[in-house]
Amino acid sequence: MTDEIITVELDKVCAGSPDEVYRLLGTSRYGLTQAEAEQRLEKYGPNVLEAAARTPLWKKFLGHLFNTFANLLWVAAILSLLSDQAALAAAVVVINLLNASLALFQEFRAEKAIEALANLLPAKAKVVRDGELREIPASTLVPGDVISVEEGDAISADSRLVGAANLRVNNSSLTGEAEPVARRADASCISEGSVTDNESFIFTGTSAALGSGRAVVFATGMRTEFGKIATLTQSVGERPSPLQRNVARLSRYIALIAVGLGILFFLMGFFLVHLTILDASILAIGIIVANVPEGLLPTLTMALSVATQRMADRHVLIKKLASVETLGSVTTICTDKTGTLTQNEMTVREVYLPGRRVEVEGVGYEPLGGFVPTDKGTLSAEEQTLLDACLLGGGLCNNSQLRAPDEDHEKWYILGDPTEAAMLVAAAKGGHKPEELFERKRVWENPFDSSRKRMSVMYDEGGTEVAYVKGAPREIVERCTRVMTPEGPRELSAEERERVLTANDDYALEALRVIAVAMREVDGADYRDVEAIENDLTLLGLEAMQDPPRAEVADAIVLAHKAGIRVIMITGDYGLTAESIARKIGLVSGPDVQVITGNDLEHLNDDELRERLREPEVLFARVVPEHKMRIAQALQAVGETVAMTGDGVNDAPALKAADIGIAMGIAGTDVARESADMILTDDNFASIVGGVEEGRAIFDNIRRFLTYFQTSNVAEMIPFLFFVFGHVPLPLTLLQILTIDLLTDQVPAIALGLEKPEPGIMLRPPRKIGEPLLNTGMVLKAYLFLGPLAAAIGMFGFFYRYWEAGWRFSDGIAATAHFGPTNSTVYLAATTMTLTGIVMAQVGNGFALRTHRETLFKIGLFSNRLLMIGIAAELIIQAALVYVPWLQHILGTAPLTGTEWLVLAAFAPTLFVADEIRKFIVRSRFGPAHPTPTGGKAG
Repeated sequence: MTDEIITVELDKVCAGSPDEVYRLLGTSRYGLTQAEAEQRLEKYGPNVLEAAARTPLWKKFLGHLFNTFANLLWVAAILSLLSDQAALAAAVVVINLLNASLALFQEFRAEKAIEALANLLPAKAKVVRDGELREIPASTLVPGDVISVEEGDAISADSRLVGAANLRVNNSSLTGEAEPVARRADASCISEGSVTDNESFIFTGTSAALGSGRAVVFATGMRTEFGKIATLTQSVGERPSPLQRNVARLSRYIALIAVGLGILFFLMGFFLVHLTILDASILAIGIIVANVPEGLLPTLTMALSVATQRMADRHVLIKKLASVETLGSVTTICTDKTGTLTQNEMTVREVYLPGRRVEVEGVGYEPLGGFVPTDKGTLSAEEQTLLDACLLGGGLCNNSQLRAPDEDHEKWYILGDPTEAAMLVAAAKGGHKPEELFERKRVWENPFDSSRKRMSVMYDEGGTEVAYVKGAPREIVERCTRVMTPEGPRELSAEERERVLTANDDYALEALRVIAVAMREVDGADYRDVEAIENDLTLLGLEAMQDPPRAEVADAIVLAHKAGIRVIMITGDYGLTAESIARKIGLVSGPDVQVITGNDLEHLNDDELRERLREPEVLFARVVPEHKMRIAQALQAVGETVAMTGDGVNDAPALKAADIGIAMGIAGTDVARESADMILTDDNFASIVGGVEEGRAIFDNIRRFLTYFQTSNVAEMIPFLFFVFGHVPLPLTLLQILTIDLLTDQVPAIALGLEKPEPGIMLRPPRKIGEPLLNTGMVLKAYLFLGPLAAAIGMFGFFYRYWEAGWRFSDGIAATAHFGPTNSTVYLAATTMTLTGIVMAQVGNGFALRTHRETLFKIGLFSNRLLMIGIAAELIIQAALVYVPWLQHILGTAPLTGTEWLVLAAFAPTLFVADEIRKFIVRSRFGPAHPTPTGGKAG
């Protein structure tokens, strides 16, 4: 046997008779011999999923240790050593190591998707070898093995059934659909649609829900459907998030500025001012260090980490920190229907009785709710009897279980088929307690079969044996000869039959799933004669059910649309059901909704698909894993930032392909959760919209603390200009610059990174793809407005200290050089005043940057408590730098007097007041405050 037989002749394996299947796969009903199995195991390999190679941690660490920012600092460290600045060089090295460690910790997330897939493989399998049934490790299964499966067994390999007895398989791990599906040995192949629809196939990772069967393995390991999904998942490489791309671009931009200015000032200092090589080098190092925001990456990591905690309160768990910001740029949300837009709790909404329709109140699995005729009348005693009979029949012809809330479940929950559970809940609402139904004496069951489309059970009711039958309405009605009435069973007339079928069609148009319920007495009948038992029936009624939409979803969709976000439903359900739900929740409203099925997708090329996606209202129905991934990639190809939801194994490739993969925390499989960027702990679409709001807020907040850092960088750079052109001692040392960037600025910057979303943030459209973090407005504000103001305060402190020592402006700026060397008390105090002045300026800057255009007094001057804590920490740290002896020795600081503190403290509100004036002028000229428009200038 060759690999080609497995792939090219798979259609023959599907459609062939059992003997033909044995021949094609090189085996027999007695199974393989042990020797043949070992040969095939060596040829095809073990029945396991192969993990993709991962980048070693040390390579990741080196990548962070030598990125753009880090390389600038390495250059500064080398220059520092050459300039006899060993302490500065050591500090820079420590900074680089810390930043690399933090970045590695941020990325430290093992790739567990393939491991989770492997964990779903059962450890043991029952196989026929050498004519005997034995249990072997599932990893040793090979193509051609004959396996046996029984109710409750996990299936170990992709196989073709050669025998089946009422076998139903739970394929939810592959298809995402929870309802068990029938499997049979004599089924013919389905040429269109997914291979998982073929009823003669069973697949790795699924399980037998009912019955038993025997099958021949045709694929193991990576050749299985699970393996194909694993291959797809591995083929989707890790793409940098918009934030990561933005930070990389920002790093290059800042690096260009820093190096350019460093070189420029070195040349100016050496050739124009005639500095020594040493002094010119110190100048260049200072300019580079001053322009590199060393604290940016640690602050960004911390702000994102804390933001994830805030998002957790909104039922959103973020696995990748950069995904927080990516959420804010989402333009399209591709969402599943079941469990995300709906409650994933099938509920009977109406019961059709002969001549009357009855609405069932209450949703979900909690057995609370009454029965009200749809014509708003009342039920007579006779009609109540008919209703009870229909509900009882649905409750008895049932294998599901209803469970009350417990330690592991906050709400009522079910075990078994959701459709059956809905009927059991309806019966409970009618007073038929599940435990009492369970105690009734069941004598026989003919399980549901997809070819019959019905199920029947027999009960001993006081010596009379009664069969209850449920199934597809048309199939049941065709077998009914009577209908139950208040006076008892009577003949089912052609007119009544037509009315029942018309009611079924009406329900179908409303996307309700309809199950017909019937009964008959079967005394003395042969239970095994299914055709006889399920014939000559008395119709009890119809039960119409639906998985109800979540109450909060409609408002969330309205908000998403206002925010300029497109929402596309992608479901494995039928198109009619999808469209009906979409209309109920406001997802679509027009007359020309495009419902694209999986089969349609197969016949569309990429250009045609992109064109169809341009339609304003599009839904996808009956899709398979490859379809979801292809839809995501088609949307990305036209410039969309895509969020994709999923819960099944089949969704893993699409979740990785999307810009944001969103897994369900409750209904999701391990594979989906490991492949996703974020997890919804409540499986609720509304939580996605809440996450988008937080994502937009974090982008604004990143801009806030980036401007905050830039302001101090400008303030740190300007003193070097005085050093070069004013011929004064260096007003701020390099180590003092690092203390601002890495100590005093950190907590206030983090506080700015945690500002709550501004009012109206969800009324603006998504940001344009590629919009930079640093825009023109931010540069102008930092370099030409706030930065120079902060520098002025720092330099005022520097000259004030010399003024206290006797210097006057009439002496000239250069005269400050006459007050002693750079280790003199006056000089140390003067640089300390410069440092403290910049810190005081940053106090006001923290308040100024909390809003873009709105006055802070309207939002609340002290509403950001963390900023208050950050300012207090900033001042405490600065006091320690000024008064702690060993810090004085390292940083070259000196104690300040109370008067000097008061003088500088008086300037603390300067930046805040100046920016409030700017905001007032902007509001007066351009109107009331509103969120910064997409692509506009921040400010």
